[in-house]
Amino acid sequence: MPLQTIHRLWRHNPLERGTDLAQAWMLLASAVLCAVLSPAAGIAAARAVNAASQPSSHGWQRVSAALTADTPARFGVDSAGAGGRVIATVRWAAPDGTVRTGEMAVAPGLRAGTRTTAWLDRNGSLLRNPVTPEDAVAQSIAVGVVTASSTGLLVLGLNKVGVLLLNRHRYAQWEKDWAETDSRGQHRQP
Repeated sequence: MPLQTIHRLWRHNPLERGTDLAQAWMLLASAVLCAVLSPAAGIAAARAVNAASQPSSHGWQRVSAALTADTPARFGVDSAGAGGRVIATVRWAAPDGTVRTGEMAVAPGLRAGTRTTAWLDRNGSLLRNPVTPEDAVAQSIAVGVVTASSTGLLVLGLNKVGVLLLNRHRYAQWEKDWAETDSRGQHRQP
């Protein structure tokens, strides 16, 4: 049905009203906007989320930290962190040379003394559960897909509103035409 509507743009029909032509052009414009605008919005949103989730954008500093105790091989209710990681105590050397300890999310099953990467915020405080590169990619993809879908739905929704407004105009015109036809028919009766 939509292809038939678009096909109307290129053929002449003496019974076609201006609203029919307007609807065909709106459908074509909506299809082009969905094809171009939706992916562009999705890619732009994904890039923005990816850039915002990079440690350098937050002023984070990477340090090497060592686990102070073994982590459980499997995570449970008490030790579960985000993304299948467990919370463990780590020790690291601060930029001023002092040794500090804190808790952060790490992979399960690690032994005491294992080195891991820890992230410090601008104030030198340990980030307990920073976004991992895998999490950042997943968030970027999710935001990109949702943004692209939302943009497409918005364009299609605006097209639907336009069609509803055109239909109201059509119905009003039909009502007017029927009233004129009816009044002409009444005058002819003896």
